[in-house]
Amino acid sequence: MKIVAIIPARMGSSRFPGKPMKEILGKPMIGHVYERVSRAKILDSVVVATCDREIFDYIQSTGGQVVMTSDKHERASDRCAEAMLTLEKEKNCKYDIMVMVQGDEPMTHPEMIEEAIKPLLEESDVQISNLLGKIQNKEEFEDRNCIKVVCDNFGNALYFSREPIPTRLKTEEIPMGKQVCIIPFRRDFLIEYTNMPSTPLEIVESIDMLRILENGYKVRMTPTKFETFAVDTLEDLVKVESMMKNLND
Repeated sequence: MKIVAIIPARMGSSRFPGKPMKEILGKPMIGHVYERVSRAKILDSVVVATCDREIFDYIQSTGGQVVMTSDKHERASDRCAEAMLTLEKEKNCKYDIMVMVQGDEPMTHPEMIEEAIKPLLEESDVQISNLLGKIQNKEEFEDRNCIKVVCDNFGNALYFSREPIPTRLKTEEIPMGKQVCIIPFRRDFLIEYTNMPSTPLEIVESIDMLRILENGYKVRMTPTKFETFAVDTLEDLVKVESMMKNLND
Protein backbone atom coordinates (compact mmCIF):
# COMPACT_ATOMS: atom_id res chain seq x y z
CA MET A 1 0.00 0.00 0.00
CA LYS A 2 1.07 3.56 -0.71
CA ILE A 3 0.68 5.61 2.48
CA VAL A 4 1.15 9.33 3.02
CA ALA A 5 1.04 11.24 6.31
CA ILE A 6 -0.28 14.78 6.05
CA ILE A 7 0.14 17.28 8.90
CA PRO A 8 -2.41 20.11 8.73
CA ALA A 9 -1.17 23.31 10.36
CA ARG A 10 -2.35 26.92 10.39
CA MET A 11 -1.41 30.05 12.29
CA GLY A 12 -4.99 31.19 12.92
CA SER A 13 -5.97 28.81 15.72
CA SER A 14 -8.73 30.45 17.78
CA ARG A 15 -7.46 28.87 21.00
CA PHE A 16 -3.73 29.55 20.51
CA PRO A 17 -2.88 31.78 17.51
CA GLY A 18 0.44 31.03 15.86
CA LYS A 19 1.00 27.81 17.80
CA PRO A 20 2.63 25.72 14.99
CA MET A 21 5.61 28.09 15.04
CA LYS A 22 5.89 28.35 18.83
CA GLU A 23 9.24 26.94 19.92
CA ILE A 24 9.74 23.80 21.98
CA LEU A 25 13.33 23.11 22.99
CA GLY A 26 14.52 25.70 20.47
CA LYS A 27 12.55 24.39 17.47
CA PRO A 28 9.08 25.29 16.12
CA MET A 29 6.46 22.77 17.20
CA ILE A 30 5.58 21.90 13.60
CA GLY A 31 9.24 20.93 13.10
CA HIS A 32 9.07 18.43 15.96
CA VAL A 33 5.88 16.89 14.58
CA TYR A 34 7.33 16.60 11.06
CA GLU A 35 10.57 15.00 12.24
CA ARG A 36 8.89 12.49 14.57
CA VAL A 37 6.27 11.42 12.03
CA SER A 38 8.99 11.04 9.39
CA ARG A 39 10.61 8.29 11.47
CA ALA A 40 7.66 5.95 10.81
CA LYS A 41 9.01 3.41 8.32
CA ILE A 42 5.53 2.43 7.13
CA LEU A 43 5.09 5.80 5.40
CA ASP A 44 6.01 6.59 1.80
CA SER A 45 6.08 10.31 2.46
CA VAL A 46 5.28 13.01 5.02
CA VAL A 47 3.87 16.39 4.02
CA VAL A 48 2.68 19.52 5.83
CA ALA A 49 -0.54 21.11 4.55
CA THR A 50 -0.89 24.79 5.37
CA CYS A 51 -2.51 28.02 4.23
CA ASP A 52 0.19 30.18 5.84
CA ARG A 53 3.37 31.36 4.14
CA GLU A 54 5.33 31.40 7.43
CA ILE A 55 4.77 27.66 7.96
CA PHE A 56 5.32 26.91 4.26
CA ASP A 57 8.66 28.74 4.20
CA TYR A 58 9.85 27.11 7.43
CA ILE A 59 9.17 23.55 6.27
CA GLN A 60 10.82 24.27 2.92
CA SER A 61 13.87 25.68 4.72
CA THR A 62 14.31 22.36 6.54
CA GLY A 63 14.10 20.34 3.33
CA GLY A 64 10.66 19.02 4.21
CA GLN A 65 7.67 18.57 1.91
CA VAL A 66 4.86 21.12 2.16
CA VAL A 67 1.70 21.94 0.19
CA MET A 68 -0.12 25.28 0.20
CA THR A 69 -3.87 24.87 0.62
CA SER A 70 -6.95 27.07 0.70
CA ASP A 71 -7.55 29.25 3.74
CA LYS A 72 -11.31 28.49 3.61
CA HIS A 73 -11.24 25.07 5.30
CA GLU A 74 -13.07 24.73 8.63
CA ARG A 75 -11.90 21.15 9.23
CA ALA A 76 -8.39 19.70 9.16
CA SER A 77 -9.64 16.61 7.30
CA ASP A 78 -10.81 18.77 4.37
CA ARG A 79 -7.41 20.51 4.26
CA CYS A 80 -5.68 17.13 4.14
CA ALA A 81 -7.92 15.96 1.31
CA GLU A 82 -7.01 19.00 -0.78
CA ALA A 83 -3.32 18.43 -0.08
CA MET A 84 -3.54 14.73 -0.96
CA LEU A 85 -5.18 15.44 -4.32
CA THR A 86 -2.53 18.08 -5.07
CA LEU A 87 0.23 15.58 -4.27
CA GLU A 88 -1.35 12.88 -6.40
CA LYS A 89 -1.47 15.27 -9.35
CA GLU A 90 2.11 16.46 -8.84
CA LYS A 91 3.54 12.96 -8.39
CA ASN A 92 1.21 11.22 -10.87
CA CYS A 93 0.27 8.61 -8.27
CA LYS A 94 -2.66 7.48 -6.15
CA TYR A 95 -2.39 6.85 -2.41
CA ASP A 96 -4.17 4.03 -0.62
CA ILE A 97 -4.17 5.56 2.87
CA MET A 98 -3.82 9.13 4.11
CA VAL A 99 -2.81 9.52 7.76
CA MET A 100 -3.75 12.86 9.27
CA VAL A 101 -1.46 13.87 12.14
CA GLN A 102 -2.43 17.12 13.78
CA GLY A 103 0.32 19.72 13.93
CA ASP A 104 -0.15 20.18 17.69
CA GLU A 105 1.01 16.64 18.57
CA PRO A 106 4.78 17.15 19.10
CA MET A 107 5.07 14.03 21.30
CA THR A 108 3.99 11.73 18.47
CA HIS A 109 5.98 8.48 18.54
CA PRO A 110 6.65 6.81 15.15
CA GLU A 111 5.07 3.57 16.37
CA MET A 112 1.82 5.44 16.96
CA ILE A 113 1.48 5.77 13.18
CA GLU A 114 1.70 2.00 12.84
CA GLU A 115 -0.77 1.47 15.69
CA ALA A 116 -3.31 3.71 13.97
CA ILE A 117 -2.92 2.18 10.51
CA LYS A 118 -3.07 -1.47 11.67
CA PRO A 119 -6.90 -1.83 11.59
CA LEU A 120 -7.02 -0.63 7.97
CA LEU A 121 -4.35 -3.14 6.96
CA GLU A 122 -6.02 -6.05 8.74
CA GLU A 123 -9.74 -5.38 8.19
CA SER A 124 -11.04 -4.44 4.76
CA ASP A 125 -14.26 -2.94 6.09
CA VAL A 126 -12.51 -0.38 8.33
CA GLN A 127 -12.50 2.94 6.46
CA ILE A 128 -11.03 5.15 9.17
CA SER A 129 -9.43 4.79 12.59
CA ASN A 130 -8.39 7.11 15.43
CA LEU A 131 -5.91 6.48 18.20
CA LEU A 132 -7.51 6.20 21.64
CA GLY A 133 -5.66 7.52 24.68
CA LYS A 134 -6.41 7.36 28.40
CA ILE A 135 -7.56 10.44 30.27
CA GLN A 136 -5.18 10.80 33.18
CA ASN A 137 -6.97 13.13 35.62
CA LYS A 138 -10.03 15.22 36.38
CA GLU A 139 -8.51 18.38 34.87
CA GLU A 140 -8.03 16.67 31.53
CA PHE A 141 -11.55 15.22 31.70
CA GLU A 142 -13.03 18.70 32.24
CA ASP A 143 -10.81 20.41 29.63
CA ARG A 144 -12.78 21.40 26.51
CA ASN A 145 -9.63 21.14 24.42
CA CYS A 146 -9.46 17.42 25.22
CA ILE A 147 -11.83 15.53 22.91
CA LYS A 148 -13.50 12.75 24.86
CA VAL A 149 -14.84 9.61 23.19
CA VAL A 150 -17.04 6.69 24.21
CA CYS A 151 -16.95 3.38 22.35
CA ASP A 152 -19.14 0.34 21.74
CA ASN A 153 -18.17 -3.24 22.56
CA PHE A 154 -16.48 -3.62 19.16
CA GLY A 155 -14.07 -0.71 19.50
CA ASN A 156 -16.04 1.75 17.38
CA ALA A 157 -16.78 5.30 18.49
CA LEU A 158 -20.28 6.03 19.72
CA TYR A 159 -19.73 9.76 20.23
CA PHE A 160 -17.03 12.42 20.53
CA SER A 161 -17.42 15.51 22.68
CA ARG A 162 -15.56 18.40 24.24
CA GLU A 163 -17.81 17.93 27.27
CA PRO A 164 -17.08 15.29 29.95
CA ILE A 165 -18.51 11.98 28.72
CA PRO A 166 -19.78 9.41 29.51
CA THR A 167 -20.23 10.63 33.11
CA ARG A 168 -18.53 12.58 35.84
CA LEU A 169 -19.22 9.63 38.16
CA LYS A 170 -16.00 7.84 37.28
CA THR A 171 -15.86 4.10 37.88
CA GLU A 172 -13.28 1.45 37.00
CA GLU A 173 -15.83 -0.20 34.69
CA ILE A 174 -16.11 2.90 32.51
CA PRO A 175 -12.64 4.01 31.32
CA MET A 176 -12.25 7.63 30.31
CA GLY A 177 -10.93 7.83 26.76
CA LYS A 178 -9.68 10.68 24.58
CA GLN A 179 -9.07 11.10 20.89
CA VAL A 180 -5.41 11.22 19.90
CA CYS A 181 -5.32 12.98 16.55
CA ILE A 182 -3.49 10.42 14.45
CA ILE A 183 -6.21 9.49 11.99
CA PRO A 184 -5.77 7.21 8.95
CA PHE A 185 -8.42 7.39 6.19
CA ARG A 186 -8.71 5.08 3.24
CA ARG A 187 -8.13 7.33 0.27
CA ASP A 188 -11.56 6.98 -1.36
CA PHE A 189 -13.36 7.38 1.97
CA LEU A 190 -11.51 10.65 2.57
CA ILE A 191 -12.82 11.93 -0.76
CA GLU A 192 -16.31 10.76 0.22
CA TYR A 193 -15.94 12.59 3.54
CA THR A 194 -15.19 15.89 1.79
CA ASN A 195 -18.34 15.48 -0.31
CA MET A 196 -20.55 15.12 2.79
CA PRO A 197 -22.13 18.41 3.92
CA SER A 198 -21.08 19.59 7.37
CA THR A 199 -23.41 18.26 10.06
CA PRO A 200 -25.01 19.91 13.12
CA LEU A 201 -23.06 18.02 15.80
CA GLU A 202 -19.81 18.40 13.88
CA ILE A 203 -20.34 22.16 13.82
CA VAL A 204 -21.42 22.64 17.43
CA GLU A 205 -18.65 20.39 18.84
CA SER A 206 -16.07 21.43 16.21
CA ILE A 207 -14.99 17.79 15.76
CA ASP A 208 -14.31 16.34 12.29
CA MET A 209 -15.28 12.78 13.21
CA LEU A 210 -18.87 13.67 14.02
CA ARG A 211 -19.56 14.28 10.33
CA ILE A 212 -18.76 10.61 9.83
CA LEU A 213 -20.89 9.33 12.71
CA GLU A 214 -23.82 11.55 11.78
CA ASN A 215 -23.78 10.04 8.29
CA GLY A 216 -24.00 6.52 9.69
CA TYR A 217 -20.39 5.38 9.23
CA LYS A 218 -18.12 3.78 11.82
CA VAL A 219 -14.89 5.18 13.28
CA ARG A 220 -12.61 2.48 14.69
CA MET A 221 -10.80 3.49 17.89
CA THR A 222 -7.37 1.93 18.41
CA PRO A 223 -5.80 2.09 21.89
CA THR A 224 -2.25 3.42 21.99
CA LYS A 225 0.40 2.30 24.46
CA PHE A 226 2.05 5.72 24.34
CA GLU A 227 1.27 8.71 26.51
CA THR A 228 1.01 11.97 24.60
CA PHE A 229 -0.45 15.44 25.04
CA ALA A 230 -1.61 17.90 22.41
CA VAL A 231 -0.72 21.58 22.66
CA ASP A 232 -3.83 23.78 22.76
CA THR A 233 -2.69 26.55 25.11
CA LEU A 234 0.48 28.25 26.30
CA GLU A 235 0.23 26.22 29.51
CA ASP A 236 0.18 23.04 27.42
CA LEU A 237 3.27 24.21 25.58
CA VAL A 238 5.21 24.64 28.82
CA LYS A 239 4.03 21.24 30.10
CA VAL A 240 4.89 19.40 26.87
CA GLU A 241 8.32 21.06 26.64
CA SER A 242 9.12 19.78 30.12
CA MET A 243 7.96 16.25 29.20
CA MET A 244 9.88 16.22 25.92
CA LYS A 245 13.17 16.88 27.71
CA ASN A 246 12.94 13.30 28.96
CA LEU A 247 11.93 11.58 25.73
CA ASN A 248 14.37 8.88 24.65
CA ASP A 249 13.19 8.46 21.06
